[in-house]
Amino acid sequence: MREFTATGRVRYHPLTDYQGDYDQTHRLMSLLHGGTLELRVRKKVVDASYLRTEVPSTHPPKYEVAGGVHCIPPNRLTRQARPPSGYVVIGAGKTGIDACLWLLENGVSPDLISWIVPRDPWLQNRAKLQPAEEFFEQTFTAFAVQAEIAATAATVEELFARLEAAGQLLRLDPGVIPTMYHGATVSEAELEALRQIRDVVRMGRVQRLEPSRIVLDHGTVESDPGRLYIDCSARGVPVRAAVPVFDGRKITPQMVRPLQPVFSSAIIAHIEATVGDQAEKNELCTPFPMTDRPRDWLGAMLFNLTAQARWRQNPDLREWLVHSRLDSFSAMARKVSPTDEARTALLHRYGQAASAAPANLHRLIAAAAMG
Repeated sequence: MREFTATGRVRYHPLTDYQGDYDQTHRLMSLLHGGTLELRVRKKVVDASYLRTEVPSTHPPKYEVAGGVHCIPPNRLTRQARPPSGYVVIGAGKTGIDACLWLLENGVSPDLISWIVPRDPWLQNRAKLQPAEEFFEQTFTAFAVQAEIAATAATVEELFARLEAAGQLLRLDPGVIPTMYHGATVSEAELEALRQIRDVVRMGRVQRLEPSRIVLDHGTVESDPGRLYIDCSARGVPVRAAVPVFDGRKITPQMVRPLQPVFSSAIIAHIEATVGDQAEKNELCTPFPMTDRPRDWLGAMLFNLTAQARWRQNPDLREWLVHSRLDSFSAMARKVSPTDEARTALLHRYGQAASAAPANLHRLIAAAAMG
């Protein structure tokens, strides 16, 4: 922050609480001494708090932790003074997955790890999402396969079965149907490592940790006071209703490309700087709420296809996309030479499927909502 404030264009107020907008005067209150500061904003306020991001180190568990139970956020794992009798990882999102992988990579036996999985997730296959030139064929083949499945699947169940059979989506246990989709990405090697953990508890969310037992939604499991609990249950990005990104003097960043908050913030900033009409800005930056259930995969796919088509119609935005370091896929497609018949054919294959997919996705989404 010193580098930013040194320019004279940025003022930084840490350890303050934003009190709100009072007739275009914005009030801050110090969390150290309670004093207030009033600021006047010349142009716009960017409210980056709307999505309410949660991480274990700043958001305590929502379950009870009894005295004598050692429960820590994952970032404190590196500071353990002595080995516990075992590890209990709580949560099956990306943080829980990474905590399990970190333990395994650092030599902890999978037999010493218990993993509480309230809901099994569908996982994205890292091999299918590599934004580098040397992976062009496998990446754009994956795009084409996903769009073709989205365009032709007769039911939601068939769609997920075909995505898994094609290696596009992965799951922890082939015998357990996932009920969660947060977009977490793993490699197939990481998945094999996770499958070494045999003590996977699927009894809902934790209600209470006691020295000798874990109380869950659907029962209890025995424990012992010497175990270390790793809380990975923070929601990350909670599911919140979408609101207009641009609203008068206020900008509320949200994901305008599903599961890509950094890219979304960049394109919102570009639109703010280059488009004058608020209605047009909001049309180009339609927000998409965080995914949660497996059927949200369909909504995210439909949203992406629709947004990409809308963005391609804006020459300035189309040019920005192919030069953005946060959208390597657009640049990869732009670089394909017309004389490269194989890659041109692959892009054409994807384009055809992407054009056909929305109609079927609308049908599948409607059927899922009725079911």
